[in-house]
Amino acid sequence: MRGLSFDIAHMLAGSLVLVSFMQLYQDRLYALLNIYALHALILAMSVAWQAFVQDAPHLYLTAVIALVFKAIVIPTALHKIIVRLGIHREIETVVGVGPAMLLGMGLVALAMVVMLRVTAEADPLAREDLAFALSVVLLGLLMMVTRRNAVSQVIGFMSLENGLVLAATGAKGMPLVVEISVAFSVLIAFIVIGIFLFRIRERFDTVDVQALDRFRGERR
Repeated sequence: MRGLSFDIAHMLAGSLVLVSFMQLYQDRLYALLNIYALHALILAMSVAWQAFVQDAPHLYLTAVIALVFKAIVIPTALHKIIVRLGIHREIETVVGVGPAMLLGMGLVALAMVVMLRVTAEADPLAREDLAFALSVVLLGLLMMVTRRNAVSQVIGFMSLENGLVLAATGAKGMPLVVEISVAFSVLIAFIVIGIFLFRIRERFDTVDVQALDRFRGERR
């Protein structure tokens, strides 16, 4: 059973990395939102499995929070924001998909090498999940810096936070109060980001962050 537990945990964590690559590959907002919802769903499944393996019932609440807020509430809210803002177009990127994917593979390899060496004395399940989690975090950062659209950068930020949750649960979990506070902090940050997106659209008639550069220093 221990071997099966390891295999399922690694399969779920590895699937999270794979879906991060799928997000990096996408160039349309609606498809990106759907894949982010899948990302959050796999995170919820991974956390629930960690709750079972570690015999930590409080992690089931974390899994429910991830499922409800990250897989349902946030994607639905972002979808409505996209409709309200009228952003029905492809996502503009700083670099092409090919170079971004190659850079992502390099970051995953770096995360594996660094984390497995640093955590050599840790529990095997925890150290490998931490390596996957760091990969998800780095891919989320890569998505944020290679996208020009503010909405896609928000999704990159949310994906990064999913990696942090995976790391916390893989390392024998966080205290429940910390998990709840983090979840509500992310929700509040999302609300603030949504308000800023509307204000940016209203003021500059675009959410393309590169297009905003020419407005720097503009006098009101």
